[in-house]
Amino acid sequence: MCALTTIHRGSMRLLVCLVVAVTGVVAAQDGINKDLINKKIERKLDISSQLVKVTQKITLENGGPAPVRAFLVTLTQVEKDKLSYMNVQSGSSVLKVSEAQVAEHRDLAFFRVDLRDPLQPGKTANVEVEMIMTQLLEPYPAYIQQGEKQLVRYTGNHYVLTPYTTTTQTTTVTLPSPNIESYSRLKPTTHTDTSITYGSYEGVAGFTVDPMTIHYENNSPFLMVSKLERIIEVSHWGNIAVEETLDVLHTGAKLKGPFSRYDYQREHNSYSSIKSFKTIIPASAKDVYYRDEIGNISTSHMRIQDDAVELDLRPRFPLFGGWKTHYKIGYNVPSYEYLYSSGDEYILKMRILDHVFDDVTIDELKLTVILPEGVRNVAFETPYPMERLPDTVHYTYLDTVGRPVVSVTKRNLVESHIQDFTLHYKFPAILMLQEPLLVVIAFFILFLTVILYVRLDLTLSKDDATEAKMRVSSHCEQVHTHHEKRARLYEKLEEEIQKLKSSKDVTHSQTATKKIQGSIRDETQAISDLSAKIRLDNAEYAEKVAELQKLDKTLRESVVQQLTNVEKLVAGKMSKQQYMDAEAPLHKKKEEALEKIKVLLGNI
Repeated sequence: MCALTTIHRGSMRLLVCLVVAVTGVVAAQDGINKDLINKKIERKLDISSQLVKVTQKITLENGGPAPVRAFLVTLTQVEKDKLSYMNVQSGSSVLKVSEAQVAEHRDLAFFRVDLRDPLQPGKTANVEVEMIMTQLLEPYPAYIQQGEKQLVRYTGNHYVLTPYTTTTQTTTVTLPSPNIESYSRLKPTTHTDTSITYGSYEGVAGFTVDPMTIHYENNSPFLMVSKLERIIEVSHWGNIAVEETLDVLHTGAKLKGPFSRYDYQREHNSYSSIKSFKTIIPASAKDVYYRDEIGNISTSHMRIQDDAVELDLRPRFPLFGGWKTHYKIGYNVPSYEYLYSSGDEYILKMRILDHVFDDVTIDELKLTVILPEGVRNVAFETPYPMERLPDTVHYTYLDTVGRPVVSVTKRNLVESHIQDFTLHYKFPAILMLQEPLLVVIAFFILFLTVILYVRLDLTLSKDDATEAKMRVSSHCEQVHTHHEKRARLYEKLEEEIQKLKSSKDVTHSQTATKKIQGSIRDETQAISDLSAKIRLDNAEYAEKVAELQKLDKTLRESVVQQLTNVEKLVAGKMSKQQYMDAEAPLHKKKEEALEKIKVLLGNI
């Protein structure tokens, strides 16, 4: 694995993504070693998707008298501009790559590859060059109707562009289908199903060019993320929040004419349109959301697998050539999987980007990491060059000086760029108490303010009317309290009357009822005293309390008379018929008094 390269501020001239460390920004001047020979080259050209993937297996031979320490990889300027990823290996060792210039061929792009061990005279070395280029395939025709298949055209070189003489070379082109409109031929050429083989070609001189053109059917998704903003917010309370905002564009052949959803759903023959795509996020992701400017997109599906979470994202409408969509995706992951610490030293290690969809190409990526408040000594490392943007500050709840924000950006990325960045920083453990203390202080100030507001009297003079209202309100509440107690005593008196009917024990009943009637008189006297106090501030309410007392007197007399009648009935001084005749008007009188009391209490 290549060593990590510390990002410095400012623009990087080299926008090509190298999986190995790049030693400098300024390209070195190199000459062409005439003693090097490509003894054998096997080139595989995969153009079955929207990407052009090139793999070259090269056998280098040193035909000179001195050891050779490096060789050159050559591209046209068009290929160099479209180059997204390059990796050069010898066996299992990744070789060091740097951009170079050759004075005699300034119209071409060169990369210097340093061999692991110097190549001795007469010896050979096997190396493998892997390159991925984006937006090199041209939709041809550029416009198609809804039901048409997409045709694209690839333009390249029948020979491997190299500054060295090649003894023998072959090229195998992989296509997505056997449907080919036309392709250039340079004998010997063989076409079988989904592949075309050119060569072998013998004794090819350096810088030999012979145009290659392949016009073929390619209905693979031509999706490009024109802009991806990835925000990672780190919390030391156990959570890392990730949110991505994506602008996705279909870069295939543009739709000619109107779009018919009826035909689209009926015929299912829109070959190059895109209904959905799969995004892969970490297995520990939770609280996942997928939304656009309208809101949540409910047509998506989530599948939890052993090593990842797979999201089947389905836009609100199918994507045709030239169409685009905008959406956000977010989730939370536990910090213990990505954040490591030793004392005050912390290391955050996360992906620069997630798997957006298969064979993705990202035109522009902006990665933003929001760190906890109080972080210092930040060092950001990535496995390939990225441009470091000026640091900023982000404010959210309970922040005082703001949270440090580190941002980097890069253009022209592919799946091979899904690698981890490493962020080092210091964070004093004592600052973990900052937010809880702020919450405690905020509540303390709130409660203190309420206490002072309630207790302080800031008026310049007394408001007699307001104070009188407050006194009357307090007295009325007490009237209600005493009346409720008196009502419960009446209920007990009614119970004693019922007990007397069944037990016939007059003596015991008189003792109990006498005590209850005494308590009723006490409550009545308390209400009378309150009535006198109310009259001093509000005569109207005092009259209502007096009316309450009159009604209570009527009620009390009715209940006492009922008790007397029951005692006479039990003692045999009144017949049952006489008791029934006397009970009816008493019961009616009592109910009328209770109803009036209820209405009157509602107005006090």
